[in-house]
Amino acid sequence: MRFILLGAPGAGKGTQAVEIKQKYNIPHISTGDIFRSNIKNQTELGKKAEGYLNSGELVPDELTIELVKDRLKQEDVKNGFLLDGFPRTIPQAEALDEFLKELGIKSDRVINIDVDKKVLIERITGRRVCKNCKASFHIAFNPPKVDSVCDYCGGELVTRADDNEEAVRNRIGVYESQTAPLIDYYNKQSLVLTIDGNKSPKEVTEEILKGLDK
Repeated sequence: MRFILLGAPGAGKGTQAVEIKQKYNIPHISTGDIFRSNIKNQTELGKKAEGYLNSGELVPDELTIELVKDRLKQEDVKNGFLLDGFPRTIPQAEALDEFLKELGIKSDRVINIDVDKKVLIERITGRRVCKNCKASFHIAFNPPKVDSVCDYCGGELVTRADDNEEAVRNRIGVYESQTAPLIDYYNKQSLVLTIDGNKSPKEVTEEILKGLDK
């Protein structure tokens, strides 16, 4: 099974990716993980990506596409994959389609987790992360036992710098302008499974798995 996961920041993609990965026994592939792995191993592609990231620039489409192609050639992907964070743009989607065609395979489903903007903002701005162990909490949905104190290590809980409302609105705006058009792109291929992501994580998981099993 070859799946692509779409959803704005705060839609819960990470939570659902774990469930999908376990259900279908396929690797969860995110661009962030690909970048980190290549940089850690100091591959030629990784060195190029590191240069852009260290200077605060976005990794160009061409390099991102090459990194994803390299990952999709690996042995553990032969029975399927779950792509998360790629493609982000129409050119990336077109490049992915072309590459999969070369391999004689295609995407089976595009999972679109749709969440109201107000809910996205509430979810992200309410997040609190432990400075020590990086455990994540939420002031409304998953509060710590003691205010501002991590349940696991006793560390201080803080708001990430990019989790303020202004930054969140900007991230959502970038998603709407660059990535949301992919929904129409994949709808033309009859691949999109749109899920109401405003529901509880458990309900969202149930809807996704039910839709994928059809």
